[in-house]
Amino acid sequence: MKNWFTALLPLALIVMLPGLDAHAPSSFGFLPGAGTGAKTSAVGTAELKFPDTVTVYLNAVKLGSDGAVLTADPILWYQGDEAAAIFAEREPDAGIDGPPDGYYIVNETEESVTYPVSTDAEVVLQIYDRTGKPEDIEIRANETVTLQKFSKLFQNTDLLDLSQFPYHLTLKDGKAVRIVQQYVP
Repeated sequence: MKNWFTALLPLALIVMLPGLDAHAPSSFGFLPGAGTGAKTSAVGTAELKFPDTVTVYLNAVKLGSDGAVLTADPILWYQGDEAAAIFAEREPDAGIDGPPDGYYIVNETEESVTYPVSTDAEVVLQIYDRTGKPEDIEIRANETVTLQKFSKLFQNTDLLDLSQFPYHLTLKDGKAVRIVQQYVP
C-alpha cells in the first residue's frame, strides 16, 4: 500500500504543484493537532505547533527497559466528506465519485521518524493473529493489548503483517501514550 503512493509521487507533484494553495484542510491544521491546543515552542520569531496526535505507518517497534521506540512514516489520514474532497482534488480522473472505503491516505514522501513510547502506553488493536491459524483472524474492535504483546505481534508477519495498517498515535510530553490500529479493508 505504501509503495503505491511512492510510485505516484512524481506524477502527483507535477499535477498538484500549480494548484497548491497556502491552506490545509480544516481538521488537519498546518501540522496534525495544530489549532487544537497542542503545545507550542517558539523558534526565533516562528512558532512551531507540536501535534497531540499523528497518524503513521509503523516500520519497527523496539522494546527497552524504559518503554519502547516506534520507527514510523507519518501520513495524512482523511475520512468522510474530507476524504471525498481530497480524493476529488487529487484523483479527478479516477472514474468514481469518492474513495472506495470512505477514507483516503496521502503519503507523498516516505520518512523515518522515531517516537519514544511511554512504559504504560495503551495499545488498541482491531485485528491481529491471535492463534497462528488463518481461520481465527477476525476483527475485534478496540481490543487492548500490552506494549510487550504488541511488540511480539508486530514481529510476527507469518499470517498478518501489522505494519500494513495505519496507526493513530496520541503524544504527550513527546512520548506516545496511546497507539490505535486503524483497520483498513
